[in-house]
Amino acid sequence: MIKVSKFGGSSVANSEQFKKVKKIIESDINRKFIVTSALGKGFKDDNKITDLLYLCYAHVKYNVSYDNIFNIIKEKFITIKNELSLDINLEKEFEDIKKIIEEKDEEYLVSRGEYLTAKMLSEYLGATFIDAKDVIIFNYDLSLNMEEIKKRLDLYLKEKQKIVLPGFYGSLPNGIIKVMSRGGSDITGAILANVVNADVYENWTDVSGFLIADPRIVDNPKRIKMINYNELREMSYMGANVLHDEAIFPIKEKNIPINVKNTNDPNNDGTMIINDCTEYDKKNKVYAITGITGKKDFSVISLVKANMSSEVGFLRKVLSIFEKYNISIEAVPVGVDSLGIVVQTKSVEEYLYGIIGELKNGLQCDEVNVINKISLIAVVGRGMKEKVGISGKIFAEFGNNKINIKVINQSSDEICIIVGVENKDFERAINCIYDKFILEK
Repeated sequence: MIKVSKFGGSSVANSEQFKKVKKIIESDINRKFIVTSALGKGFKDDNKITDLLYLCYAHVKYNVSYDNIFNIIKEKFITIKNELSLDINLEKEFEDIKKIIEEKDEEYLVSRGEYLTAKMLSEYLGATFIDAKDVIIFNYDLSLNMEEIKKRLDLYLKEKQKIVLPGFYGSLPNGIIKVMSRGGSDITGAILANVVNADVYENWTDVSGFLIADPRIVDNPKRIKMINYNELREMSYMGANVLHDEAIFPIKEKNIPINVKNTNDPNNDGTMIINDCTEYDKKNKVYAITGITGKKDFSVISLVKANMSSEVGFLRKVLSIFEKYNISIEAVPVGVDSLGIVVQTKSVEEYLYGIIGELKNGLQCDEVNVINKISLIAVVGRGMKEKVGISGKIFAEFGNNKINIKVINQSSDEICIIVGVENKDFERAINCIYDKFILEK
């Protein structure tokens, strides 16, 4: 069996967490491929190393002294080195990083958190360190060059030794460092799992898998034991931040199960993510709803125009205006003479007046209205399409709790219903769905 094990920032936050990681790795000889994030928060008011590195860059960019921040970063690494009696030459490493800061190379700089964490972890585990810039290759359009990645990784994998690979970054064909979006170490782990044809991809974090709802909103929510790839995509995209939503693609291609586990509670089964849950569902009690998640601060730009539905190409023209401003659209609820465009408020704020002008003048809309402070709540569940009346029960429950619905959108595969409510009703809406569909069962 081949296991790829990715450890998040909380799993490598300090020397005690390093010890837990080592114990996990040594408890299973199949864990030979390890991916790590940068040092995370060791306690509530601590800082993630990557956040501090971004802050360093911001300071130097605006010609503000970064010495205090840099010393905090340095001290975090040195403390772990000393407590674990490692030999890594951190003084030399930080001399090199200072040069990078002065050169104002942001992406190279912020990748150093993963780089140094992986170097320390590889020494501590007695494993081979592989620099991600040498094996994780992006094309110039920023897509992953999987063929080149496989070719380069194969050179190391032939030796069959234990390896540690830093997550979050790779390089362009010209060797320039390129970082992924935050949480990108999950993607690195998924890429490695794909290349080595892993039997399972373990994602180690500080929670025992996915929960049905956010524990900051719902008291003691139940754990999701089994979830499929599509449900995971929906939940991750809409705010369940246990796993990066793009990590699913390299995994799904090879039909590799993902096991989300807790570094601080390694004996907990966590959540298993697979392609087809049919056999599991036959043998176990499964809720119609797998999970409830969501995000705040969306805007709905609503358009009204007589005979809109009979005007060929009208929707395309509307969407092209948003494309022009490089704005991603979350949902498009459509009526006969009206439609709504749901977008993240922060993505549209700067261009709002220009967009409204083009909709009114360019497309001759009768009305253009904007509603802000909207939250989108995703109710996700593979079991919903087998149960009649789920949507009606959700809407009725909102009515019982006097929560006004602003947006309704359902995916074509029937595994996700998205409901828009006012920000002020966000937490209450999630709780009432959880109470109705989970606690009452």
